[in-house]
Amino acid sequence: MALVDFRQRTGYMFVAVTIAHIILISAQVNTRRGVPMLEAVTFGVFAEVQRASTSVIEGVQHGWENYFALQQVHRQNEKLRQENGQLQVQLQQERALSTQTRSLQQLLELRQRTSLSTTAASVIAGGASPDFRTFTIDKGTKDGLRPDMAVIAPTGVVGRIIMPSARASKVQLLIDRNAAAGAIVERSRAQGVVLGTGGDRLRFEYVPGAADVQVGDRVVTSGIDGIYPKGFAIGQIESIQKGAGVFSAIVVKPVVDFSSLEEVLVVLTPAAAGGEGS
Repeated sequence: MALVDFRQRTGYMFVAVTIAHIILISAQVNTRRGVPMLEAVTFGVFAEVQRASTSVIEGVQHGWENYFALQQVHRQNEKLRQENGQLQVQLQQERALSTQTRSLQQLLELRQRTSLSTTAASVIAGGASPDFRTFTIDKGTKDGLRPDMAVIAPTGVVGRIIMPSARASKVQLLIDRNAAAGAIVERSRAQGVVLGTGGDRLRFEYVPGAADVQVGDRVVTSGIDGIYPKGFAIGQIESIQKGAGVFSAIVVKPVVDFSSLEEVLVVLTPAAAGGEGS
């Protein structure tokens, strides 16, 4: 065993001496450029180590820069989303204000157009029962409102007051199944009564069988009911059914969109006192 260990140590020493000898020779041998071989090799090794270290450092630095850049972009996007949301809200508010302004302007024009004494009111609630077509306005007896006063809109007849309180009133819409109004065909002057159906259409009844009535004719209030002033628009005749010389069904499409009303006028002047005209 001692002999084997001695041979191994001898081999290691030989290898070490050989390497040292090579290094000494390399230190003495120059390259074609006059640089010692050992220095050239050492420089090459350290250059590669430095290159690798630099690449790692640059990669880490670049990664951090990208991370912070992404964080900045994320914050900017979040800010833009918030600003966009605020602008959308402002736009909706401006649209609502514009719509309300147009509605009030139309009411003002209607008041100026008619000789009737009126008061403006806002719709504050819809009918609680689906069987009755009503809504509530924000004016009542303290504002001079009484039962059976007509309610109108810029487009035409809305209905009548049926239950006023001190500060609010319930309005029966013309399309309510219990509502009715004296009516006349604007073109031919054929008279009858418009009745509510509970839906989105009206019936024109009690029209003489020989009357001149056509689809598309405009139907207006006649004023004979003592509630609605004469000459206000009710709707247009949509369909006619006639048999044996009498009208069995005349359907009228209202001119008022009852589902979108926000502002109305209540007519304080009795119907017999005036109107828009015949």
